[in-house]
Amino acid sequence: MSAAPENDIEEGLVFQPRFSADGLITCVTIDDASGEALMVAHMNAEALDKTLASGVMHYWSRSRGELWRKGDTSGQVQTLVELRVDCDQDALLARVRVGGDGGACHTGRRSCFYRRIERGAEGPRLALIEER
Repeated sequence: MSAAPENDIEEGLVFQPRFSADGLITCVTIDDASGEALMVAHMNAEALDKTLASGVMHYWSRSRGELWRKGDTSGQVQTLVELRVDCDQDALLARVRVGGDGGACHTGRRSCFYRRIERGAEGPRLALIEER
């Protein structure tokens, strides 16, 4: 199958996700109510298909090498509200409602983005912005 013309990818209305060489597409997941960035994860074609079919977020765990349905062990099930694709169709943005305690991070925090990078004379350092 040949690649779609660039204009079709950028302006067309046919969903043609562009997976990386390792078969993954990046997905930024945000809370539907607040707009807060919760996590960045990856999906393979199966995870994307299961997400679209079920309305529940599925991801591909690069560290475990397996498909995972978010919330199966934590109770933090992410119900899909809206799924967007970027201009190149190589990244996704998922707006979700989070079940359980409302968290998304495996550290026990609401968001995986719980540290801020601060610039200083001695170089960048991290500052905690969300406690567990």
